Amino acid sequence: MPGGPGRYGGGTFTPSAEGVRLNRLEQMRANFRRAVQGARVRTAVREARAELAEGDAPAGDVRSDFVVTEPPQVVMQESTVSRDDADVPHGLRIAAAWAWRIILLGLLGWAIIRVVGQLQLVVVPLTIALLLSALLAPAVGVLFRARVPRSLATAVVLVGGIAAVVATLTLVINQLIAGVPDLSSNTTKGIRQIQDWLRNGPLHMSDNQLDGAVTAAQRWLDEHTESLTSGAVSTAATVFEVLTGALLVLFATFFFLRDGKRIWSFIVTLLPRGAREHVHVAGYASWVTLGSYVRATVLVAFIDAVGIGLALVILRVPFAFPLAALVFIGAFIPIVGATVSGVVAVLIALVGKGWVTALMVLLAVIAVQQLEGHVLQPIIMGRAVAIHPLAVIVAITTGVVLAGIVGALVAVPLVAVLNTGVRRLAARAGAAKPPPDPVVAAAEPPG
Repeated sequence: MPGGPGRYGGGTFTPSAEGVRLNRLEQMRANFRRAVQGARVRTAVREARAELAEGDAPAGDVRSDFVVTEPPQVVMQESTVSRDDADVPHGLRIAAAWAWRIILLGLLGWAIIRVVGQLQLVVVPLTIALLLSALLAPAVGVLFRARVPRSLATAVVLVGGIAAVVATLTLVINQLIAGVPDLSSNTTKGIRQIQDWLRNGPLHMSDNQLDGAVTAAQRWLDEHTESLTSGAVSTAATVFEVLTGALLVLFATFFFLRDGKRIWSFIVTLLPRGAREHVHVAGYASWVTLGSYVRATVLVAFIDAVGIGLALVILRVPFAFPLAALVFIGAFIPIVGATVSGVVAVLIALVGKGWVTALMVLLAVIAVQQLEGHVLQPIIMGRAVAIHPLAVIVAITTGVVLAGIVGALVAVPLVAVLNTGVRRLAARAGAAKPPPDPVVAAAEPPG
């Protein structure tokens, strides 16, 4: 064959213009075929999704032009492992899956409650120490940023807090000791006024009925004197446990404030490697929520105590400062604590100053509570720690049943922390890449 350039010459091959046009025409045809095939795939996907949405099995193969037709067979869901499972309705399988998981979680919760009940002397002080640490952590941070050693800063803040509590208790006890004689005489007058109202009021009770009621009350006291005395003795016997719990609260608070970050880092390292980051982020968000909740609750309680205390001082109600302190403590138990402390203030005003002063105190308590519920709580708390009132009531009731007054104090903060932690974990789980659509995956042609 002769060499040189040409159709089949030696060396390089130079295509002709006609060959280039043929190649381009073939490429256009191939692109057209792929476009038609893609349109058919999209149509098949839409039809398959429509059939799945209607709940009917496909009557035939809608992609018979590019998928080999197979004989009819039992449709196997992803949750089934055998044909026996496929015979059970899908809804029943889902209900059974939910049921055994809920039962397992219930057993786990019951076991946790039993363990906490057995270790109540340890769990309750540690919980109180966490609340105090969340409250005092900003003060320790300020001193630490001022180049004060962390141990010294923690000790200064803790001792200052104890001194403030002791001074408040001293003032309350002194006022109670000074006002008990006057309150006793006023109580006697108040009881006589109540008796006169029962005789001359709308009830028109006779002296025999009043004497019968007094006799029944006296009989009840006589019958329950032994139980009341034994309760007092058992309470006195638990003084050692109370002192032990108080010491544990102090030590735990000190070390939480000083070494809290290292303790949390150690706990996180005990978890599986894949869960450490998620748990760390959720725990940090929960700690921020706890601190915000405790500090906001203290501020709201202080405002409530000042408002009601000023009303009591202006109306010259006995035990104004102890009642204000009771309002401050009661504010840590939402809804229930405010109600109880308000009722006590109204009763003291009724016994000490009469029903007119008691009515004015009641109006002042209602006004302060409305200000707290509609202005202070939304502004100070914010939406980050907002909890539905039903959840608050259920949490407080559960806390009272499980741990008494201490349970009522820690129930709402615990719910707030769990709410934040679970939401943060759910948000991070939802941010993961969703699984592919099985319908689209089955309809797409290979390659």
